[in-house]
Amino acid sequence: MTPLSIAVCGGGVGGMAVAIALRAQGHHVTIFEQAPQFGRVGADVNLTPNAVHALDRLGVGEKLRETAARPTHRISRAWDTGEETSRLPMSTDAESRYGAPQLTIHRADLLAALEAKLPEGVIRFGARVAGITQDADKAQVRFADGQERDFDLVIGADGIHSAVRTALFGPDDPKFTGLVSWRAVFPRERAGDIPDLDAFTKWWGPTADRQIVTFPLTHGKEIFVFATNAQEGWIEEGWTLPGDIEELRAAYADFHPEARALLDACDSVTRSALHVREPMEHWSVGRVTLLGDAAHPMVPFMAQGACMAIEDAIMLARAVEGCSSAGLPAALQAYERARIPRTAEIQRSSLANEWLKTKGNADWVYGYHAWSAELA
Repeated sequence: MTPLSIAVCGGGVGGMAVAIALRAQGHHVTIFEQAPQFGRVGADVNLTPNAVHALDRLGVGEKLRETAARPTHRISRAWDTGEETSRLPMSTDAESRYGAPQLTIHRADLLAALEAKLPEGVIRFGARVAGITQDADKAQVRFADGQERDFDLVIGADGIHSAVRTALFGPDDPKFTGLVSWRAVFPRERAGDIPDLDAFTKWWGPTADRQIVTFPLTHGKEIFVFATNAQEGWIEEGWTLPGDIEELRAAYADFHPEARALLDACDSVTRSALHVREPMEHWSVGRVTLLGDAAHPMVPFMAQGACMAIEDAIMLARAVEGCSSAGLPAALQAYERARIPRTAEIQRSSLANEWLKTKGNADWVYGYHAWSAELA
């Protein structure tokens, strides 16, 4: 096999995962990341068993477990009475059932584990993609500094505002859902005697726009809090904008005392808007394709955003394995045919925000194995 020259635009979770998988096949891969460096931005990533199983095969599972927490259960509770409406065993039960546990981890620690599997020089920081062109033989990446480079394959893993997606399909602003999310992390000891701190717990509000989700981080030494509420006219950009903790507490003043105690333990909070797009019919044009949020941004209510990017990465690498440069367009069509139905279903289910509110089936999400799933 002649190694392919591959550009991965975006050095996030999906971008690094696909680079690791493609390098293992012998390809020449370069990641172009617009940030000047990785920082400790973003509080958490919830890796459900389908993603952990995929990452274990990539060889990063041991590194993840050095810092991650391992939730004991996935619990749903009613916002006012505190009544449990569902309880799904995780940890060793999930490992037995799905081949991997659930891991909850700081995003920076996940990125560090992935970066450690890549040799120095694979990631080019400060490289903003400005456009993509292609012909029958090559795809050309144009950068904001005016430089241009040719590749056999270009992968757009550059997020919801993807420059690669725009180059392929034209401008299309994501739709604001009308929801604002709040995120905070606090030391476990501040939570007092609140039960089930080692579980993933979702407090379901009286309406679908109000909820509080908590789970452990850092071997349970920290607790992560995520909440949403409705807001009109959002115009700010950014994932880590400062929020007003008192505003958040006031929004949940009618919730159960144990839910309010979680917010009382927070001393600072960030906020951001939640955006979505309708599922796309295609992700690929010629020898250029998309993965992760560039292809299928979704609200985080099923905790599958990063997980779907990881699954995409494995399936894309499998699709191009052993492929010649000339065969790439057909391989990319096979990749998107395998992935679009699943990601579209999870996009829609996440937005509906009913999954596992009461007893339900988690197998179709957690039991998916990207290394062995059907690939046309």
